[in-house]
Amino acid sequence: MKVVILAGGLGTRLSEYTKTIPKPMVKVGKEPMIYHIMKLYAKYGFKDFYIALGYKGDLISNFFKKKKTEWKIKFVKTGLKTMTGGRLKRLQKYLNKDTFMLTYGDGISNVNLKRLLNFHKQNKKIVTLTAVRPPARFGNIKLLGNKVKYFKEKSKLDEGWINGGFFVMEPKFLKFIKSDKTYLEREPLEKMCKLNNLIAYKHYDFWQCVDTKRDLDKLKKTLKN
Repeated sequence: MKVVILAGGLGTRLSEYTKTIPKPMVKVGKEPMIYHIMKLYAKYGFKDFYIALGYKGDLISNFFKKKKTEWKIKFVKTGLKTMTGGRLKRLQKYLNKDTFMLTYGDGISNVNLKRLLNFHKQNKKIVTLTAVRPPARFGNIKLLGNKVKYFKEKSKLDEGWINGGFFVMEPKFLKFIKSDKTYLEREPLEKMCKLNNLIAYKHYDFWQCVDTKRDLDKLKKTLKN
């Protein structure tokens, strides 16, 4: 099964690193994030990768040219300013036949990808996304006037579900993406929701995206432990 990784963004909120390298190449431990992500897919037998390149994409392709793996990797230049949906659309000629998987180049998880795929097949929707609980950043209080009526220290369970970025998709989804300017997370997925063709696989275990240096430091600490 083909696995698409969106790896072309500018990563401006992590500018301490991304002035010189693309965000998926930021290291967690000894290896870049994108390598950790691909190892997760390979663990479950998914080794046919299509990497959508953009900002400093040559650094990603050059890394894997030097890295010896048994994986099949196709690098596709999808433009510098192309949005997430547009990057996927540019891969349409490779994805127009079979079910495929998709994720971002900046989120690491231990989601069971075989179970995710089976869930997708059982529910027969066009798109399955992985829903996760975001790591809580703050405690939660409720006030009545100045009186604290509820206090709860940081807990994932107090948060809602969010898009965790590990998708399974049918090729027909691609026709809902209009152009390079289309955000995957806006019109196309909103349309799937309205058509009752978007379903969520709930993942309760480890997940961490890297938007900021704080996120990266937390991920490094988790890996070290």
